Amino acid sequence: MTWESLLQEEFAKPQFRRLLERVAQSRRDREIYPPAGQEFRALELCPAEAVRVVILGQDPYHEPGQAMGLSFSVPEGTALPPSLRNIYTELASDLNMAAPKSGDLSPWARQGVLLLNTVLTVERGKANSHSLWGWQDFTDGLIAALNRLPQPIAFVLWGAQAQKKAALIRTAAPRLILKAPHPSPLSSYRGFFGSRPFSRINAFLKEQGERPISW
Repeated sequence: MTWESLLQEEFAKPQFRRLLERVAQSRRDREIYPPAGQEFRALELCPAEAVRVVILGQDPYHEPGQAMGLSFSVPEGTALPPSLRNIYTELASDLNMAAPKSGDLSPWARQGVLLLNTVLTVERGKANSHSLWGWQDFTDGLIAALNRLPQPIAFVLWGAQAQKKAALIRTAAPRLILKAPHPSPLSSYRGFFGSRPFSRINAFLKEQGERPISW
């Protein structure tokens, strides 16, 4: 299955077309992130048939030069945002490895990690500013569409917004659902640190006969 076939109904909805028009119009006089053309980069780098992990965030980074269409990821050479620093701290602790230096998570995406936000655009300097624009309906449909994929998938739901999607995950295929507080500095010490998502994902994939992720 391809994203085109899985999301055909979502793409055809009038409210989805209106959403894209609203985003395009807002770009005319405001800075909207990620840059135009990168809103669906998570889907482009991780084809539907390749998905093995879904890491769900809230909305894109809202400062210049950070958002690139992949949740939690920033372009090569960009300073690591606090949430990503905390993700790397947990990764290093969980797998007893050195924390990566680059914030570009494209290598994860190319291994089958769908780096998805619940909302796919944001205005500069205004976190969650597009949360009521209709993106939630689209990503609800996307999460529901993942139920039709036959392969094992691990879902990582960080924070309250992401965890609201858990009820949409219903399938007979093998699924792992991991929930933890958001890795932001405000909540990371409430249970994100020590949650060991990376080793748990790889253990699940190995149990299902799948290749583990090289984090």
